[in-house]
Amino acid sequence: MSYIHISDIKKEVGRNVSIRGWVHRKRSNGNIIFIVIRDHTGILQIAISNSNTDKDTWNRSENVSLESSIEVIGIVKEDKRSPTGYELKVSQLKIINNSEPYPITEYQSTELLLDKRHLWLRSTKMIPIMKARSYMFRYAREYLDKLGFFEITPPLITASAGESGSDMFVVDYFGRDVYLTESSQLYSEAMIYSLEKVYSFAPSFRAEKSRTIKHLTEFWHLEPEMAYYNMEETMCLIENLISHISKSLVKNNCEMLNSMNVNIDVLSSIHPPFKRITYEKSIQILNDKGKELKWGDDFGVEEEHFLTEDEDKPLFVVNWPRELKPFYMPINPEDERTVICADLQAPKGHGEIVGASERIWKVEEAMKRFKEIEKIKNIKFNMDNYSWYLDLIRYGGIPHSGFGMGMERLIKWFLNLDHIRDTIPFPRTINRISP
Repeated sequence: MSYIHISDIKKEVGRNVSIRGWVHRKRSNGNIIFIVIRDHTGILQIAISNSNTDKDTWNRSENVSLESSIEVIGIVKEDKRSPTGYELKVSQLKIINNSEPYPITEYQSTELLLDKRHLWLRSTKMIPIMKARSYMFRYAREYLDKLGFFEITPPLITASAGESGSDMFVVDYFGRDVYLTESSQLYSEAMIYSLEKVYSFAPSFRAEKSRTIKHLTEFWHLEPEMAYYNMEETMCLIENLISHISKSLVKNNCEMLNSMNVNIDVLSSIHPPFKRITYEKSIQILNDKGKELKWGDDFGVEEEHFLTEDEDKPLFVVNWPRELKPFYMPINPEDERTVICADLQAPKGHGEIVGASERIWKVEEAMKRFKEIEKIKNIKFNMDNYSWYLDLIRYGGIPHSGFGMGMERLIKWFLNLDHIRDTIPFPRTINRISP
């Protein structure tokens, strides 16, 4: 007999079926043993009766432990008393592997659940989150692919140390210091001269000593780069991409979202346009709320929260001070205090999810920005590491634009999760490197 998934059980009422999975819960009233079995599609209550099964099946049912892997055969019945409205009346039960006493019980500390992350991923909390993560990655690629983008595969080890290298992990590369990439942007820029519209989808690494609920030291970074796009076109692309992901989730995965108590109406309302305000206006808003910020101050967790607490959709903050942004962002000709850029803040304080800008495409302006950043940050760039990047401009440079989207922050916002560590299977934070 072939096996079916638990999600298909509704089609099999009255029929004899085979299911395999893991023991999720177990209880007994003496003559009947109730087991909740789990596979990747859901859970199902099965019932083993002492009077209707052979002695070996009954003994195995008595002895099977939580998280044991099992195979069962039985008839599907409708039963409103069961967790899902259906129950399997078991005639045969086979233990594939009987589990040792399971180390995770009903009430456990956060630290233990992180120590046992490899096991906690089996929980009914984490399974739908990991599914949603996979779907969101799929829908992001789907949207960009339909627009004619090419996915590229950049290196994760680089000699280019961002602005100063202070927030990058140093790696010994055959006796030479190199870095785990904080962004694949520069490599994406190289590819637009052959493919025009590209995106990389890869891990990025940040050595920031941050302990907030929105920071990971390793995260997945979606970084599109587009030839001939300006800032407005880039913001429209960001809006439509996020809207596509949210609408696809609602259309295709509504039952899964409901199981996580995600507000479907909120996801359905995420559609363009998103509000745009300048950095200068955002300072005014925050100061009206009791902050004491001045021009050139960056935003932390508290500022992001105050700025977006009343918003239902993401908020673009555009035209940031030039001293706060990297060398590749061009000076804004309409306000030379600023660069042509936009940060997208998720609503309700979920944090920045996108950083975007036009890119410098003239050598003279690039060298001016390098020197300016050196003076502001009191650092010294090793220009040998950027000679290849400047070659891109020297040989056929064009106007272009791009952005980076932190997927874990997008997941945190969409699913309204309390902490970013639950958006990724094995979170890496300042104090956690295992399992």
